[in-house]
Amino acid sequence: MMRIGVVADTHCPEFLERLPAELPRVLAGVDLILHAGDVGGPGGEETIAELARIAPVEAVRGDHDRGLDLPASRVVEVAGRRIGLVHGNRARVIEEPATFVGTVSLGHLWPTVGIRAWLLRRFPDADVVVYGHTHAADVRRLGKTLVFNPGAVYQVTPEEARARLENRPGWFEWSWLQVMRRRRRWPTPTVGLLEVRDRGITASILPL
Repeated sequence: MMRIGVVADTHCPEFLERLPAELPRVLAGVDLILHAGDVGGPGGEETIAELARIAPVEAVRGDHDRGLDLPASRVVEVAGRRIGLVHGNRARVIEEPATFVGTVSLGHLWPTVGIRAWLLRRFPDADVVVYGHTHAADVRRLGKTLVFNPGAVYQVTPEEARARLENRPGWFEWSWLQVMRRRRRWPTPTVGLLEVRDRGITASILPL
């Protein structure tokens, strides 16, 4: 059996000063780590280096990773299985309405219309497709393909929203953060685990 740690949306050092202390313990013993993007923008190389102390890392670039020398997508072969890896951000004409709905619903409704079909088209021969971007964990099998989002290491809490507002962000982020800081519930930071066996691949979500 091969165990693969899966992380996404660490946003470190962009928003997080350091990775959560629980992360090395949760991923201890994995053979490989896949990072589905939004590593952390400038300085994200240090985040990848820290993860590499746990296990070798394969990563892709997210929409917050300007300046990082990473591919937008890749296929990783593990024990004869093909794993497609991509962040999951699409065109602004899709992303901005989804962000608006997510904002006004205080994060309770965040449309991902068509994303799974888009992932399958992008990786038609993959056994597993790993993506991030939505900050929402998702595990489902579509035909012969396992589609897996590990959730996000970085989640916006009301305290985090207030801290980011002190940095005087642009109007769109400012509006979004004003709403998000009033949320009464927010997702738990999570990572994922893929276990590759002869008989197949299983996925699980691990809280931090």
